[in-house]
Amino acid sequence: MSDLLLPTLTLLATGAFAGILAGLLGVGGGIVLVPAFLFVFTQAGFGGPDVMQMCLATSLATIIVTSLRSVMAHHRKAAVDWQILKGWAPGIGLGALVGVLTVGALRTATLQVIFAVLVVIIASYMAISRSHWRLSDQMPAGWRRIVISPFIGFFSVLLGIGGGSIGVPLMTLHGRPIHRAVATSAGFGVLIAVPSVAAFLLLPVTNAPPWTVGSVNFPAFLVTICMTLITAPMGAALAHRTDAARLKRYFAIFLFLVALNMLRKALMG
Repeated sequence: MSDLLLPTLTLLATGAFAGILAGLLGVGGGIVLVPAFLFVFTQAGFGGPDVMQMCLATSLATIIVTSLRSVMAHHRKAAVDWQILKGWAPGIGLGALVGVLTVGALRTATLQVIFAVLVVIIASYMAISRSHWRLSDQMPAGWRRIVISPFIGFFSVLLGIGGGSIGVPLMTLHGRPIHRAVATSAGFGVLIAVPSVAAFLLLPVTNAPPWTVGSVNFPAFLVTICMTLITAPMGAALAHRTDAARLKRYFAIFLFLVALNMLRKALMG
Protein backbone atom coordinates (compact mmCIF):
# COMPACT_ATOMS: atom_id res chain seq x y z
CA MET A 1 0.00 0.00 0.00
CA SER A 2 2.84 2.41 0.86
CA ASP A 3 4.41 1.75 -2.54
CA LEU A 4 1.20 2.94 -4.22
CA LEU A 5 0.77 6.06 -2.09
CA LEU A 6 3.32 8.35 -3.79
CA PRO A 7 2.35 7.43 -7.38
CA THR A 8 -1.34 7.87 -6.57
CA LEU A 9 -0.83 11.24 -4.88
CA THR A 10 1.36 12.38 -7.78
CA LEU A 11 -1.32 11.43 -10.31
CA LEU A 12 -4.08 13.09 -8.28
CA ALA A 13 -2.12 16.33 -7.96
CA THR A 14 -1.06 16.34 -11.61
CA GLY A 15 -4.57 15.55 -12.81
CA ALA A 16 -5.94 18.44 -10.76
CA PHE A 17 -3.30 20.80 -12.16
CA ALA A 18 -3.88 19.62 -15.72
CA GLY A 19 -7.63 20.17 -15.42
CA ILE A 20 -7.17 23.71 -14.15
CA LEU A 21 -4.75 24.49 -16.99
CA ALA A 22 -7.15 23.15 -19.59
CA GLY A 23 -9.96 25.35 -18.32
CA LEU A 24 -7.82 28.38 -17.52
CA LEU A 25 -5.52 28.70 -20.53
CA GLY A 26 -6.99 26.39 -23.15
CA VAL A 27 -3.76 24.38 -22.99
CA GLY A 28 -4.08 20.63 -23.04
CA GLY A 29 -3.13 19.03 -19.76
CA GLY A 30 -1.04 16.44 -21.60
CA ILE A 31 1.91 18.78 -21.58
CA VAL A 32 2.17 18.26 -17.80
CA LEU A 33 0.69 14.75 -17.67
CA VAL A 34 3.43 13.16 -19.80
CA PRO A 35 6.32 14.15 -17.47
CA ALA A 36 4.20 13.10 -14.46
CA PHE A 37 3.45 9.70 -15.97
CA LEU A 38 7.13 9.26 -16.78
CA PHE A 39 8.03 9.98 -13.15
CA VAL A 40 5.36 7.62 -11.78
CA PHE A 41 6.12 4.71 -14.11
CA THR A 42 9.91 4.90 -13.71
CA GLN A 43 9.73 5.34 -9.92
CA ALA A 44 7.49 2.28 -9.75
CA GLY A 45 10.13 0.25 -11.61
CA PHE A 46 8.47 0.12 -15.01
CA GLY A 47 11.01 2.15 -16.96
CA GLY A 48 12.21 0.79 -20.26
CA PRO A 49 13.01 1.63 -23.87
CA ASP A 50 9.34 2.30 -24.64
CA VAL A 51 8.05 3.75 -21.36
CA MET A 52 7.66 7.15 -23.04
CA GLN A 53 5.30 5.49 -25.53
CA MET A 54 3.09 4.44 -22.60
CA CYS A 55 3.18 7.97 -21.16
CA LEU A 56 2.06 9.53 -24.44
CA ALA A 57 -0.65 6.94 -25.04
CA THR A 58 -2.08 7.22 -21.52
CA SER A 59 -2.06 11.01 -21.73
CA LEU A 60 -3.96 10.91 -25.02
CA ALA A 61 -6.51 8.52 -23.49
CA THR A 62 -7.33 11.11 -20.80
CA ILE A 63 -7.77 13.71 -23.53
CA ILE A 64 -10.64 11.76 -25.11
CA VAL A 65 -12.70 12.28 -21.95
CA THR A 66 -11.66 15.85 -21.13
CA SER A 67 -11.99 17.06 -24.73
CA LEU A 68 -15.45 15.56 -25.17
CA ARG A 69 -16.60 17.16 -21.93
CA SER A 70 -15.08 20.48 -22.94
CA VAL A 71 -16.59 20.42 -26.44
CA MET A 72 -20.06 19.72 -25.07
CA ALA A 73 -19.75 22.56 -22.55
CA HIS A 74 -18.56 25.01 -25.21
CA HIS A 75 -21.22 23.82 -27.67
CA ARG A 76 -23.94 24.75 -25.19
CA LYS A 77 -22.57 28.29 -25.38
CA ALA A 78 -22.44 28.14 -29.21
CA ALA A 79 -18.68 28.73 -29.13
CA VAL A 80 -17.50 25.76 -31.25
CA ASP A 81 -16.78 26.38 -34.95
CA TRP A 82 -17.97 23.07 -36.37
CA GLN A 83 -17.03 24.05 -39.94
CA ILE A 84 -13.38 24.24 -38.93
CA LEU A 85 -13.57 20.85 -37.23
CA LYS A 86 -15.22 19.21 -40.25
CA GLY A 87 -12.71 20.65 -42.69
CA TRP A 88 -9.63 19.86 -40.62
CA ALA A 89 -10.69 16.42 -39.28
CA PRO A 90 -9.31 14.15 -42.06
CA GLY A 91 -5.83 15.68 -42.06
CA ILE A 92 -5.56 15.82 -38.27
CA GLY A 93 -6.67 12.19 -37.91
CA LEU A 94 -4.20 11.04 -40.56
CA GLY A 95 -1.36 12.96 -38.92
CA ALA A 96 -2.24 11.43 -35.54
CA LEU A 97 -1.97 7.89 -36.93
CA VAL A 98 1.40 8.67 -38.51
CA GLY A 99 2.42 10.05 -35.11
CA VAL A 100 1.54 6.73 -33.43
CA LEU A 101 3.67 4.80 -35.93
CA THR A 102 6.54 7.23 -35.32
CA VAL A 103 6.27 6.90 -31.53
CA GLY A 104 6.24 3.12 -31.85
CA ALA A 105 9.48 3.21 -33.86
CA LEU A 106 11.42 5.50 -31.48
CA ARG A 107 13.10 4.83 -28.15
CA THR A 108 12.26 6.66 -24.93
CA ALA A 109 15.42 8.81 -24.96
CA THR A 110 14.69 10.06 -28.49
CA LEU A 111 11.06 10.81 -27.62
CA GLN A 112 12.19 12.70 -24.52
CA VAL A 113 14.44 14.95 -26.61
CA ILE A 114 11.66 15.55 -29.15
CA PHE A 115 9.21 16.34 -26.34
CA ALA A 116 11.65 18.80 -24.74
CA VAL A 117 12.35 20.63 -28.01
CA LEU A 118 8.66 20.95 -28.91
CA VAL A 119 7.76 22.15 -25.40
CA VAL A 120 10.48 24.83 -25.59
CA ILE A 121 8.97 26.04 -28.89
CA ILE A 122 5.47 26.18 -27.38
CA ALA A 123 6.73 27.91 -24.22
CA SER A 124 8.66 30.47 -26.27
CA TYR A 125 5.55 31.36 -28.24
CA MET A 126 3.50 31.66 -25.06
CA ALA A 127 6.13 33.94 -23.53
CA ILE A 128 6.38 36.40 -26.43
CA SER A 129 3.01 36.20 -28.22
CA ARG A 130 0.59 39.11 -28.21
CA SER A 131 -3.18 38.99 -28.64
CA HIS A 132 -3.11 41.39 -31.61
CA TRP A 133 -0.76 39.26 -33.74
CA ARG A 134 -2.35 38.20 -37.04
CA LEU A 135 -1.23 36.30 -40.11
CA SER A 136 -4.60 36.48 -41.85
CA ASP A 137 -8.28 37.10 -41.24
CA GLN A 138 -9.19 33.68 -42.68
CA MET A 139 -8.24 30.14 -41.66
CA PRO A 140 -5.92 28.31 -44.08
CA ALA A 141 -7.86 26.58 -46.84
CA GLY A 142 -7.11 24.46 -49.90
CA TRP A 143 -3.58 23.13 -50.17
CA ARG A 144 -2.46 25.05 -47.05
CA ARG A 145 -5.02 23.22 -44.91
CA ILE A 146 -4.04 19.91 -46.53
CA VAL A 147 -0.40 20.53 -45.57
CA ILE A 148 -0.92 22.01 -42.10
CA SER A 149 -3.65 19.74 -40.67
CA PRO A 150 -1.62 16.48 -40.58
CA PHE A 151 1.19 18.28 -38.75
CA ILE A 152 -1.22 19.27 -35.97
CA GLY A 153 -2.15 15.62 -35.40
CA PHE A 154 1.42 14.38 -35.81
CA PHE A 155 3.13 16.76 -33.38
CA SER A 156 0.28 16.52 -30.88
CA VAL A 157 0.79 12.76 -30.61
CA LEU A 158 4.55 13.24 -30.14
CA LEU A 159 3.68 15.52 -27.21
CA GLY A 160 0.74 13.48 -25.89
CA ILE A 161 -1.52 16.54 -26.06
CA GLY A 162 -4.94 17.36 -27.44
CA GLY A 163 -3.84 20.05 -29.86
CA GLY A 164 -4.80 23.14 -27.86
CA SER A 165 -1.20 24.33 -27.65
CA ILE A 166 -1.09 24.30 -31.45
CA GLY A 167 -4.72 24.88 -32.41
CA VAL A 168 -5.34 27.97 -30.27
CA PRO A 169 -2.37 29.96 -31.68
CA LEU A 170 -3.25 28.79 -35.21
CA MET A 171 -6.80 30.08 -34.93
CA THR A 172 -6.03 33.35 -33.12
CA LEU A 173 -3.32 34.13 -35.68
CA HIS A 174 -5.99 33.70 -38.35
CA GLY A 175 -8.56 36.03 -36.91
CA ARG A 176 -10.59 33.80 -34.60
CA PRO A 177 -11.50 35.25 -31.16
CA ILE A 178 -9.65 33.58 -28.29
CA HIS A 179 -12.77 32.07 -26.68
CA ARG A 180 -13.87 30.56 -30.00
CA ALA A 181 -10.33 29.28 -30.61
CA VAL A 182 -10.19 27.60 -27.18
CA ALA A 183 -13.63 26.03 -27.71
CA THR A 184 -12.83 24.72 -31.19
CA SER A 185 -9.38 23.44 -30.24
CA ALA A 186 -11.10 21.19 -27.68
CA GLY A 187 -12.60 19.49 -30.72
CA PHE A 188 -9.10 19.06 -32.13
CA GLY A 189 -8.39 17.01 -29.02
CA VAL A 190 -11.10 14.49 -29.92
CA LEU A 191 -9.89 14.30 -33.53
CA ILE A 192 -6.34 13.60 -32.35
CA ALA A 193 -6.95 11.35 -29.35
CA VAL A 194 -9.62 8.93 -30.66
CA PRO A 195 -7.69 7.49 -33.65
CA SER A 196 -4.33 7.61 -31.90
CA VAL A 197 -5.55 5.83 -28.74
CA ALA A 198 -7.32 3.19 -30.87
CA ALA A 199 -3.96 2.52 -32.52
CA PHE A 200 -2.01 2.62 -29.23
CA LEU A 201 -4.32 -0.06 -27.77
CA LEU A 202 -2.88 -2.40 -30.41
CA LEU A 203 0.73 -1.37 -29.78
CA PRO A 204 2.12 -3.20 -26.70
CA VAL A 205 5.05 -2.03 -24.58
CA THR A 206 7.66 -4.09 -22.73
CA ASN A 207 7.79 -4.16 -18.91
CA ALA A 208 4.28 -2.69 -18.68
CA PRO A 209 2.54 -2.13 -15.32
CA PRO A 210 -0.54 -4.23 -14.48
CA TRP A 211 -3.79 -3.33 -16.25
CA THR A 212 -2.05 -1.93 -19.31
CA VAL A 213 -3.78 -2.59 -22.64
CA GLY A 214 -1.42 -2.06 -25.54
CA SER A 215 0.32 1.18 -24.54
CA VAL A 216 -2.48 2.61 -22.35
CA ASN A 217 -2.24 2.17 -18.57
CA PHE A 218 -5.79 2.22 -17.25
CA PRO A 219 -5.13 2.82 -13.51
CA ALA A 220 -3.15 5.98 -14.33
CA PHE A 221 -5.85 6.99 -16.82
CA LEU A 222 -8.69 6.57 -14.31
CA VAL A 223 -6.97 8.34 -11.41
CA THR A 224 -6.05 11.29 -13.61
CA ILE A 225 -9.50 11.59 -15.18
CA CYS A 226 -11.17 11.70 -11.77
CA MET A 227 -9.26 14.90 -11.00
CA THR A 228 -9.33 16.64 -14.39
CA LEU A 229 -13.11 16.33 -14.60
CA ILE A 230 -13.42 18.02 -11.21
CA THR A 231 -10.92 20.84 -11.73
CA ALA A 232 -11.45 21.80 -15.40
CA PRO A 233 -14.65 23.77 -14.63
CA MET A 234 -12.76 25.52 -11.81
CA GLY A 235 -10.10 26.63 -14.29
CA ALA A 236 -12.73 27.85 -16.72
CA ALA A 237 -14.40 29.90 -13.99
CA LEU A 238 -11.04 31.27 -12.85
CA ALA A 239 -10.21 32.34 -16.41
CA HIS A 240 -12.82 35.09 -16.24
CA ARG A 241 -11.30 36.58 -13.08
CA THR A 242 -7.56 36.53 -13.89
CA ASP A 243 -5.06 38.15 -16.23
CA ALA A 244 -4.60 35.39 -18.81
CA ALA A 245 -1.62 37.11 -20.45
CA ARG A 246 0.35 37.20 -17.20
CA LEU A 247 -0.57 33.62 -16.38
CA LYS A 248 0.71 32.50 -19.77
CA ARG A 249 4.09 34.09 -19.05
CA TYR A 250 4.31 32.24 -15.74
CA PHE A 251 3.23 29.00 -17.36
CA ALA A 252 5.84 29.48 -20.10
CA ILE A 253 8.55 29.60 -17.42
CA PHE A 254 7.15 26.42 -15.89
CA LEU A 255 7.22 24.72 -19.31
CA PHE A 256 10.86 25.72 -19.84
CA LEU A 257 11.72 23.99 -16.56
CA VAL A 258 9.71 20.89 -17.54
CA ALA A 259 11.50 20.73 -20.90
CA LEU A 260 14.95 21.15 -19.35
CA ASN A 261 14.24 18.39 -16.84
CA MET A 262 13.02 16.07 -19.60
CA LEU A 263 16.17 16.83 -21.62
CA ARG A 264 18.35 16.17 -18.57
CA LYS A 265 16.74 12.76 -18.09
CA ALA A 266 17.22 11.89 -21.76
CA LEU A 267 20.91 12.84 -21.76
CA MET A 268 21.68 11.21 -18.42
CA GLY A 269 19.60 8.09 -19.00
